[in-house]
Amino acid sequence: MKVEPTALYKPHLDAAKSFGIKLLKDSKSVEKYIHNGKFHKIKKSGKGYRVQKLDYSRAWMVPKGKLMLEKIAARFSKETNGNTFTVSSLTRTLEDQCRLRRVNSNAALGISSHNYGNSFDISYVRFNDVLKYNPKMESALEKVLKYYNDAGKIYYIKERQQSCFHITVRNY
Repeated sequence: MKVEPTALYKPHLDAAKSFGIKLLKDSKSVEKYIHNGKFHKIKKSGKGYRVQKLDYSRAWMVPKGKLMLEKIAARFSKETNGNTFTVSSLTRTLEDQCRLRRVNSNAALGISSHNYGNSFDISYVRFNDVLKYNPKMESALEKVLKYYNDAGKIYYIKERQQSCFHITVRNY
């Protein structure tokens, strides 16, 4: 069964494919990109962000993806006087995607932009390691995302079912 992306999601997939990374099928394909320097490690925390325990994704991204995550986080931290947001998902293989589909009906059927190493999710209900609705922080985060979206650096979607922003870095 072939699943066509929605009009909202298609730019994410197109951007994901623009980095020259082939569809990540399994751990072996991720290891190949790590070994040849095309994927960079995402630290567990940095200025403005924390990465939660990842059960269905891996803390590796293309260099531009890592850089944009760090820029978004630093700008968010600056605009909120040192607060942090939580990264809830990063790079996924097709195997990871299948496992995730079993517990998250919102996960893409078929291919996701996460399968190319340049998409990540940021929770909009977890700030400073506290799970709690915080409209002020959510608004500040969306303002930062809108800034980078308008600058042509990212695409983002607000995923209400998963309480996160899905961000795909563009190959600018």
